[in-house]
Amino acid sequence: MSLFIYFLRHGQTSLSRDDTFCGSGLDPELTAEGSKMAKAFADCYEQTQWQSIYTSALKRTITTAQPLCERLGITSEPRAELNEIAYGRWEGQTKSKVDQDFHDDYIRWLADPAWHAPTGGELAVAIARRGMKLVEEIRGTVSDGNVLVVSHKATIRILLCALMGIDVGRFRYRFVCHVGSVSCVEFTNEGPLLHALADRSHFSEDLKSLPGT
Repeated sequence: MSLFIYFLRHGQTSLSRDDTFCGSGLDPELTAEGSKMAKAFADCYEQTQWQSIYTSALKRTITTAQPLCERLGITSEPRAELNEIAYGRWEGQTKSKVDQDFHDDYIRWLADPAWHAPTGGELAVAIARRGMKLVEEIRGTVSDGNVLVVSHKATIRILLCALMGIDVGRFRYRFVCHVGSVSCVEFTNEGPLLHALADRSHFSEDLKSLPGT
């Protein structure tokens, strides 16, 4: 056997629905549809043998993991290493508003978020550093089986870049990561192997068609 890490993005929030910047500085609840997404994941994956479940320290990931945890009698472990990127002064703003108020910073961030942070926010390389520290911790404690990591759009994409040997500055342009989607990486003797990317086959067509990111 091998270690498989499943990276699950949290369910819909009002800010993901409206495509608004929502990082570690904001902590919205799941919408009713977001709760349905969490239940749909639990419905599909409750038969999987989970070794452990990690979430970020933000309630939208903790709540997403809750239906599965309750069914399995497992307690998830919140870890700040999995928190979303800090968007600084962009938190709660639309892309058009950020472009208007922080144009130069926004253009630099779009070009290379690895080394250009949102205004007052966090670099992608810093997220990769903290997130990969936890991945290595998991690999040191679980050699075989399945581990669930419930995190956020930017954080998951940055970690996938780091694992797949892709420049983390390209995270916005290399991987999709819709709300409630799951990506799976197997850790083999030859290195990380991507099995699934942003899979939403556990959703109904209604959930798949919801607006937002």
